[in-house]
Amino acid sequence: MNSNSTPQDDTIDLKELFFSLLSQWKLIALCTLLSLVFALLYLKVTPNVYSTDAMIQVEDAKGAGAAALLGDLGSALPGGVGGKSVADAEIEILNSRKVLGQTIQDLKLDIRITDEQSSLTYRLLNPVQSKVIYKNNVVTWQDKKNVFVIQSFDVPNFYLDKKLTLNFINGQEFSLSYKKDVVFKGKLNAINQSLDQKGLWKIQIYAKNPISHDFSVTKLSMPSAVQWIKKDYSVAERGKNSGVIGLNYNGEDKEHITQVLNHILNIYQAQNIERKSLESAQTLSFLEKQLPELKQQLEDSEIKFNRFREQYNTIDVTQEAELMLKQNVELEKLKIQLQQQQAELSSKYTPDHPLMSAINAQLSEINKKTSEMTQSIKRLPETQRLYLQLYRDVKVNTELYTALLNSYQQLKIAKAGEIGNVRIIDTAIEPVKPIKPKKLITLVLAIFVGGFLGTLLALLRNMLRSGIKDSNQIENELDLPVYATVPRSPVQESRIKILKKKKNIPILAVKNSDDIAIESLRSMRTAIHFALSSAKNNIIMISGPAPELGKSFISTNLATILAQSDKRVLLIDADLRRGYMHKYFNYDVQPGLAEYLNGQHELGSIVRSTEVENLSVISRGKSPANPSELLSTQKFAEMLTHLSSQFDHILIDTPPVLAVTDGIIISQYAGVNLVVARYAKTQMKELELTVNRFEQAGVKVNGFILNDIQRAGAGYGYGYNYSYAYKANKDD
Repeated sequence: MNSNSTPQDDTIDLKELFFSLLSQWKLIALCTLLSLVFALLYLKVTPNVYSTDAMIQVEDAKGAGAAALLGDLGSALPGGVGGKSVADAEIEILNSRKVLGQTIQDLKLDIRITDEQSSLTYRLLNPVQSKVIYKNNVVTWQDKKNVFVIQSFDVPNFYLDKKLTLNFINGQEFSLSYKKDVVFKGKLNAINQSLDQKGLWKIQIYAKNPISHDFSVTKLSMPSAVQWIKKDYSVAERGKNSGVIGLNYNGEDKEHITQVLNHILNIYQAQNIERKSLESAQTLSFLEKQLPELKQQLEDSEIKFNRFREQYNTIDVTQEAELMLKQNVELEKLKIQLQQQQAELSSKYTPDHPLMSAINAQLSEINKKTSEMTQSIKRLPETQRLYLQLYRDVKVNTELYTALLNSYQQLKIAKAGEIGNVRIIDTAIEPVKPIKPKKLITLVLAIFVGGFLGTLLALLRNMLRSGIKDSNQIENELDLPVYATVPRSPVQESRIKILKKKKNIPILAVKNSDDIAIESLRSMRTAIHFALSSAKNNIIMISGPAPELGKSFISTNLATILAQSDKRVLLIDADLRRGYMHKYFNYDVQPGLAEYLNGQHELGSIVRSTEVENLSVISRGKSPANPSELLSTQKFAEMLTHLSSQFDHILIDTPPVLAVTDGIIISQYAGVNLVVARYAKTQMKELELTVNRFEQAGVKVNGFILNDIQRAGAGYGYGYNYSYAYKANKDD
């Protein structure tokens, strides 16, 4: 053995890696196929989910009452709270229990039914699935054969959000159980009402045919039911400050989700109109109360003003006083309008609301200016001051009364056509295609994931394969020649497959003489000739460190090649435990070497000719109890000496060296000892131990044969273990 071995090359051959993966295409294809199967099973058990949508527009306008009272006054105020979109408040309303809760009550969406037998296996085996239908204020469960209807399901608060097991009894009664305890019994097709310690029960269930299996029925509380809907329900504004709101609802039943979303739209619109009508009604009530008072104030102020004019005739009012009068009138008008707006908004907002705060700030400013104006008027001459006060009262009352009367008439007209500030642009329509699962995408991803995992496993197997892949590695580390590198035959079936079929194994050198493996073995003849020229005899022993290396394949085909070159060749199957050399020549295992060594047969009866000219064979015979002892006898040595003179070449196929001692015993009688290693399977450590075994017995290993060479990685994932199981086969 060479102590100065070359360092191992750690570089990666990309070409070899590619062909290594290519050679493991079956593994990659299997992983891809399994991934595809799992994807198909997933698509089978996963129900289709559909989505429907709707769209509404929220107009940035005040109610009819506010518009009639305020006119353009509100334009001076910030539009919305903190500049937010007008749709923000409506989105919150659409998500509120007031809207969703009404929908839940109307459609009985707070009743959830689950089929107890609807397991994963059941969904795989049954293409037609059961479904729950929420329609006509009842909840219906149905499958291909059975159906039952829940018209009412009122339970005590204690059992809200708890699963109750529904069991049908004899097609006439039913029971509800909680934690395996029956909590309620009733009759089918009838109203069942009772009062117990937990509270009131009122349940109506209708079923025509008996139902054999159980169901889980849950009555959801209102908060839970709202949260349940919100899982598949979404509301969002389309665009920034657009006032357009989009609604989406997802579910497995196309008809159901369309019904639910349209019901939400109808309830929301009705509540919006009701809210706006209530605002208008409050404003009208306010105006109906204010108009008579203003009319009376106007009449009183006119009477006082006329009396003043009769007493003092015409009063010369200065230009300054006239301006003060006009400003005072405008302030009073604005004050009244703000007070009316404050009264109208107080029904919707708290005093801390930013809109209310803005109005209060404007009122404070107007009161301040009014107070200043009053002080200025007091400084005028008394006659002018009285004139201005009376004239102001008449002027203010006249304009306010006229304005409020016009507003009242406009409001009456507006109320008659009140439609709210919400317009439904798109109603929900029944979807056609599901949104998930995405079948095509799922299948494509499954193929990619399967291929990736297969490639990963192939790379992992390649990494775990630390076997010999290069003949130079053997020659450099062991300082022994490699006589031949035998490629894998593209036509040779595996021995295991052939033996499972209980067929004879064909000799490749006879069946396909031009095979690449046979051509490689032919190249050995010259090397064997030179090896035998310096050997003590013409006996060639072919061994190996472990089972399943191809020793018998090499021995049989090499013997055939030598016989085809006009040499008398004898092939001996010395593997008395598991040898199968007779399978190549369509012979029975007996009589063979074991029978001769046991003295049961003569030598001439065990040497049998074959269909290959110049080739004879000795089979192993019946597996003995003591093969090593038989091979150690003098009779075996004398047999080899006698046969060596009758044949040009004797090839002996032996058991694995690291498994049993038979090969070491036979090697002492052979002139040439060859060791077979298998590409990507045999470890270098195995070859080192094999050479050491021969050296301990005083036998020299002449060289190696590297078998089963492949263009790239073979895909074998063998680790090595020297505790080989190598027991004798049962009698053939």
